[in-house]
Amino acid sequence: MRSPRKPRNPLARIAIGVLGLGVLALLVFFSVFVGTAMLGAGLLYKLWRQRNQPLAKRTRVLDGQFRSVRRPALPSA
Repeated sequence: MRSPRKPRNPLARIAIGVLGLGVLALLVFFSVFVGTAMLGAGLLYKLWRQRNQPLAKRTRVLDGQFRSVRRPALPSA
């Protein structure tokens, strides 16, 4: 099989390198844009599903028993 060869001209090598970096930057830019759009769509979907639920139903309550500890009983740090 024939493989593509690097150009011998130094200016052509630089131009191809800059072109490659430009394509890479473009792909990174679009991937960040698509990722942000997906996160935003997910948040909007989650908010849309919760729009008719009462606020008390969405909160979580932790129930437990507590006791106060006097200050001398606490370890000194």
